[in-house]
Amino acid sequence: MNLAQLLVRAARVHPERVAVLLGDQPVLSYAQLAHRAARLAGHLSGTLGLLPGDRVALFMTNHVGYLEVLYAAWWAGLVVVPINAKLHPREVEFILDDSGAAVLFVSDALLPGLRPFLGGLPSLKKVFTPDGPEWSAALADAAMTPIHREPDDLAWLFYTSGTTGRPKGVMQTHRNLYAMTACYFMDVDDVSMDDAIVYAAPMSHGAGIYNFAFVARAARHVVPVSGGFDPAELVALSSSIGRLCMFAAPTMVKRLVEHVAASGAPVEGFKTIVYGGGPMYVEDIRQALTTMGPRFVQIYGQGESPMTISALAREQLADGAHPRWTERIASVGVAQTLVEVRVVAPDGAPVPVGDTGEVIVRGETVMAAYWHNPQATAKTLRDGWLWTGDMGALDADGFLTLKDRSKDVVISGGSNIYPREVEEVLLRHPGVREVSVIGQPDAEWGEVVVAFVVGDGVQAEALDALCLEHIARFKRPKRYHFVGALPKNNYGKVLKTALREMLLNGEPAC
Repeated sequence: MNLAQLLVRAARVHPERVAVLLGDQPVLSYAQLAHRAARLAGHLSGTLGLLPGDRVALFMTNHVGYLEVLYAAWWAGLVVVPINAKLHPREVEFILDDSGAAVLFVSDALLPGLRPFLGGLPSLKKVFTPDGPEWSAALADAAMTPIHREPDDLAWLFYTSGTTGRPKGVMQTHRNLYAMTACYFMDVDDVSMDDAIVYAAPMSHGAGIYNFAFVARAARHVVPVSGGFDPAELVALSSSIGRLCMFAAPTMVKRLVEHVAASGAPVEGFKTIVYGGGPMYVEDIRQALTTMGPRFVQIYGQGESPMTISALAREQLADGAHPRWTERIASVGVAQTLVEVRVVAPDGAPVPVGDTGEVIVRGETVMAAYWHNPQATAKTLRDGWLWTGDMGALDADGFLTLKDRSKDVVISGGSNIYPREVEEVLLRHPGVREVSVIGQPDAEWGEVVVAFVVGDGVQAEALDALCLEHIARFKRPKRYHFVGALPKNNYGKVLKTALREMLLNGEPAC
């Protein structure tokens, strides 16, 4: 059940199909991609002596060689450790040490900053850079036959973002990732040979993990010349390549939509834009649908069940005539086909329809465990269920609406206040571009609601009036902070811990 068999099959059946492009220029066919992966695998296994289950780390920006390293590792029965290219070298050092990585593939621009941290890693045998002489020499080695792997063998060791302490290694098996790929076809989008996935988001994360569906169909893989997200570049690629598909964080979707709206650029070349990884606010998705049409699908997942907890289909997003359309586009959709989703009380008992509780998930996509962390595993995996730490509510039709992370719920005067509900209201103001709501300790109320607002010409009085018009009085912010930008991590998620630190440091409120 080796994931490498997806590439073996694609190369055997469609050897001449274009596999990888840099911008709109073809780089590798499927036969060439498989040939290079087989030779690189032979080098890792034969010359370097790596054994099945050994770890290969990738600390790389998006690159046309990324896929060949992924498949070479699986070809040789190894485990991939993807590392976000924006991490600090000290964070990378921890991941390399914790995973016991034997080989590191690192981008040329990232190696100088990382080199001082590599000396104390006893497990590390070899460092490769793209297109360097050692990589080229490895590709001249003898090809090998893919090694058989059992379904529950480890394939992908993904480290969480670590906003609350050291990151944890999420153990994804070959079975997990095959199940995730099946969910893509069933719940997100079908893929044809003429489709193209563009890696505008990091290949170390959700964008890269979607490669399997496109390899399975012998479709195209596009690495932007910029290596990342540029709205104008994506619009140009959609025109020159066509049938463009991508995964994007909500902030990326918003920027792309703003570019299209301002420039009047054509959008016919975009097929599917899957968004997730953070809250998509109702006003933002309304604007996206108005500007670009029914090209959007929402997914909700975690590293522990990647991309595969729920999905909101393009048909549901586009069905503006549905009587509960506004509520549905504020949700994250329904459980994906191969998982079960429940909303439960702290004791695990299901809560009534419409009530808020913690979201738990069970299915073939849920991780095996955390790497060398039995305590965290036992806390998160209980009786076969993944406890996500996210608070949400299910309606009678099975649509899941997320509230917040359990740790972000504000308890004021004994009442629970979910920051997202307040954020949705504040974003109705035309001058508000971004907002994040947190709780601040208060001697009288326990906590009070505080809003950090990014916008132009916005007054606290106007925001107060908006809140009083749409939500209960006790939920409105007691203080507003007007800031130039919200602090975010490497995946674009707002760092509420940083906002709390700003409050502790006494930044004045407006």
